[in-house]
Amino acid sequence: MREDNYGRIYEKLGIEDRREGEERFRIYMREILEKNRSINLTAIEDEEEFMVKHFFDSLMCASSGEFREADNIVDIGTGAGFPGIPLAALFPEKNFVLIDSLRKRIDVIREAASGAGIKNAVFIHGRAEELARKKDMREGFELCVSRAVAPMNILAEYCLPFVKVGGAFIAYKGPSWEGEMAEAERALEVLGGRFMRKEDPPREIFPLDHKLIYIGKIKSTGSKFPRKAGTPSKNPIK
Repeated sequence: MREDNYGRIYEKLGIEDRREGEERFRIYMREILEKNRSINLTAIEDEEEFMVKHFFDSLMCASSGEFREADNIVDIGTGAGFPGIPLAALFPEKNFVLIDSLRKRIDVIREAASGAGIKNAVFIHGRAEELARKKDMREGFELCVSRAVAPMNILAEYCLPFVKVGGAFIAYKGPSWEGEMAEAERALEVLGGRFMRKEDPPREIFPLDHKLIYIGKIKSTGSKFPRKAGTPSKNPIK
């Protein structure tokens, strides 16, 4: 995709063209691609493909009311920093916490973000099941975002305990989202969530597989959840 189309993408996504933030992200991207030679962070090595599939894909939620109204946002299973880093780069007025269970990844993305001048993100190594039980994190965020690869009934148990009542959880999902949502109906109910809507990317501008699934937090998550580390994936709520 040609860079002169980027303005159209920003417009289609319903967000301002924030080139200063984009430049911060480009610095971050180049550091990640350099580190990718020694640690497996992404399968994408071409810069323009990286911009489309990581940067703009991550920004798909940025025009939503849920994102606009959130001051404190947590990214669960951030991996190489997505969607948290692109959002943080373009929206320095918001605060982000990026969580991943692999320390090496967290160390790399922390260093890359610092070098890119992204100052509004905090990086935490740990498992969501354990961190969600900390008083300063449990139901401490207006919004949770995640591109983590896990079925929705598992992902919801990782993510919803972090969200305040009245807040939301946005999952980036593929074509199998309907089947996942059907299997997650019971999990959302017991975790205090409710399906709100599904949004598709503007495919006429750039081809992406992700759909955004919006889950509202309508009541507090019971103290039983999340269950101990490893249990959600081994024994999903059904």
